Amino acid sequence: VNKYYDLVTSFYEFGWGESFHFAPRWKGESLRESIKRHEHFLALQLGLKSGQKVLDVGCGIGGPLREIAQFSSTSVTGLNNNEYQITRGKELNRFAGVDKTCNFVKADFMKMPFPDNSFDAVYAIEATCHAPDAAEIEIGDGLPDIRSTRKCLEALKQAGFEVIWEKDLAPDSPLPWYLPLDTSHFSLSSFRLTSVGRFVTRNMVKALEFVGLAPKGSQRVQDFLEKAAEGLAAGGRKEIFTPMYFFLARKPQHG
Repeated sequence: VNKYYDLVTSFYEFGWGESFHFAPRWKGESLRESIKRHEHFLALQLGLKSGQKVLDVGCGIGGPLREIAQFSSTSVTGLNNNEYQITRGKELNRFAGVDKTCNFVKADFMKMPFPDNSFDAVYAIEATCHAPDAAEIEIGDGLPDIRSTRKCLEALKQAGFEVIWEKDLAPDSPLPWYLPLDTSHFSLSSFRLTSVGRFVTRNMVKALEFVGLAPKGSQRVQDFLEKAAEGLAAGGRKEIFTPMYFFLARKPQHG
């Protein structure tokens, strides 16, 4: 998984932007606008207040981290096990002017290196994907395993969390979350994700790899990503896969 993300991070940023996730989307709203609105929604659901310390679990290159920090005037720490993404995230933090209040920690989120009660709030956006059966998605998105939303909810309760509310946000979205991946949909604002845009990118990557300007294996990574896009869109249309499952849970209070 780590090696995979070394290779695909630049592809993700080129095609999707700094925030590697989907979002509910209104008609007339661009992909970028919907992603920002979703990140604001998460900040509001967490009830973030100025000066609080927040943890982003599986933060990628920190797009949501920066947006949420600026929106809520909080200090956000990004947890990531990939050195390449952390290096890129720190660079983008400096560009955004949040490098004094936001940082990154390299670690496995299953073995977090923080003392108890280090943060006021914690969030994760598609850091772990869940679906009953979606082999193409697993391969293309570098996922070792994916599970159902029911199992996710059961795990939360077994761990002792109080689940305040949970819901798949996909059915209420006026536009389907997988629309940017639908090759029958054309959009100038998301041209790189259209069938024409993918064709241009595919051939550009092939040429760059041939002359040695792109790392060896770049074309294979591009193929993986296109396979993932096909699997995601198919899973979304069949309603067997959703990246839009949301839950808000509270750590139990002792004493």
